[in-house]
Amino acid sequence: MKTLSLKLDDNIFTETETITTSLKQARNRYINEAVHIYNMFNKRRILKSKLAIESNLTSKDSLFVLREFEKFVDEN
Repeated sequence: MKTLSLKLDDNIFTETETITTSLKQARNRYINEAVHIYNMFNKRRILKSKLAIESNLTSKDSLFVLREFEKFVDEN
């Protein structure tokens, strides 16, 4: 486990203290879970962006293939 020095805005710290006290959870555990959730959120955002780029790159080819299949189906 890595040690990290962290500066929080006063209002975020106060809110965190209130919540961790109510949950009876260690501040360190709470922040670890929060960063983990935020990492998952951002991984999905990055993936969404990559998929949009890839989709744009292949959309013309996909439409061409679709039209070719439609021609084939119409002929039979």
